[in-house]
Amino acid sequence: MITLIIPAGGQVSRVMQKLVEEYGTSSHIKSRVNRQSVQSAIESAQQKLKLCSKIPKNGLVLFCGTILTDDGKEKKVSIDFEPFTPVNNSVYLCDNCFHVEILTNLLKEMESSQTFGFIILDGNGCLFATVKGSQRTILHQFTVDLPKKHGRGGQSALRFARLRLEKRQNYLRKCTEYATQYFIDPVTHQCSANGGLIIAGSAELKSEFLESKLFDPRLAKAVIKVVDVSYGMEPGFNQAIELSMDCMSASHFIQEKLLLQHYFDQIAQDTGKYCFFIEDTMKALEMSAVETLMVWENLPVHRYVLNNTLTKEETVLYLTPEQEKNDSYFHDVATGVRLEVVERISLVEWLVNNYQRYGAKIAIVSDRTPEGSQFCRGFGGVGGLLRWRVDFLEMEVGTTSEADDDEIDWEGKEAVF
Repeated sequence: MITLIIPAGGQVSRVMQKLVEEYGTSSHIKSRVNRQSVQSAIESAQQKLKLCSKIPKNGLVLFCGTILTDDGKEKKVSIDFEPFTPVNNSVYLCDNCFHVEILTNLLKEMESSQTFGFIILDGNGCLFATVKGSQRTILHQFTVDLPKKHGRGGQSALRFARLRLEKRQNYLRKCTEYATQYFIDPVTHQCSANGGLIIAGSAELKSEFLESKLFDPRLAKAVIKVVDVSYGMEPGFNQAIELSMDCMSASHFIQEKLLLQHYFDQIAQDTGKYCFFIEDTMKALEMSAVETLMVWENLPVHRYVLNNTLTKEETVLYLTPEQEKNDSYFHDVATGVRLEVVERISLVEWLVNNYQRYGAKIAIVSDRTPEGSQFCRGFGGVGGLLRWRVDFLEMEVGTTSEADDDEIDWEGKEAVF
């Protein structure tokens, strides 16, 4: 059974390419029945996507596979629908069941998370946005060209000043109208941002906006903070979120930023109580040294369990889509035997299912914040905060030394340990 989730703004062509790659990878499955089942489900998904010219605004969820009916008969199913809220996760899972955990988490997040509204305005434009959980949504933005103050004009100076004030008032009127349009619920006639409104801007413009008689009193009651930002539009939105952390501490979005900031502080101070990249993180996890495990929600890595049919030895590999195309990973170097794929699973899913065995806590992070993007691109999308200091370099040196010792004939020689 294949579970395919395409995020809002995704491209059908990229997903089709991904399915072609997965179809090729499925040829490594030794069992003929399993191989045919997987390939049949992938073909069904491809046929569904051919009928879709564009991904819906909230994304697309697709379930394809063969199920057993109440009569015990096999039946092919292909279900596709647009989720009730925008999804940001790109998921491809091939298993013996359909995975709906992400949709369940979306529902829980939708029920428990507060929505915070943001209005960012300055002399160049205005932006309206919301933050709910880990979801940031820009509702509307527009630019404006306001005349600046100047001392020219002679006898017309007063007329220029009056025109400037008129355009400024028209701009503020437009901002208040959009604020009412986007933040007043048409059903309850109350502020839709149940967490509150945050007003951000530069100079005195935001104060004029708040004191304006045109600003809806229902929204004025919902204002929880006013912050000064150095930028406008989307950069100002990011800065406003950082300056509003104290009143948004319950938001998953803010908790993620605080966790990653603490993680980067540990690296900057070189405390040794951190790890990154898959190899070191898995070593620390097996040592039960990881206190908080952090993993990117869209990490494109699969965990393979390979079996050597000749020696009966099992090997665990973590492969990216590019490495999966390299057939050398599926052959034993010493014997040349083709390795049997015992298990193939997304590393993110495996960590979510097994992190408790190692006494760790897990945090699923996104790349929608500057800290999250840095973690995903610079640190491999996998890392952790450790309970104690671990020297991974010394562990590598020790392993290398042991390997060298195996090649030396120590008979008749003295060794001091």
